[in-house]
Amino acid sequence: MKKQIAEYERKSIQELEGDATSIREAIARLRLEVIVNRPKDSNILMKKSKQLARILTIITMKKVK
Repeated sequence: MKKQIAEYERKSIQELEGDATSIREAIARLRLEVIVNRPKDSNILMKKSKQLARILTIITMKKVK
């Protein structure tokens, strides 16, 4: 987890916004997949949501600086 946060902190705001967009798309796909099929990892939707929240928090921190 700390490695992910450090990796996100090194990226530029544009790269982070691109990552946030791709994670939003993944979350949308996962929501549909959960309805159709049961995923092996039932907690993956929550993990992706938390990852998105981390990225958005780092973007906000960088914009404030």
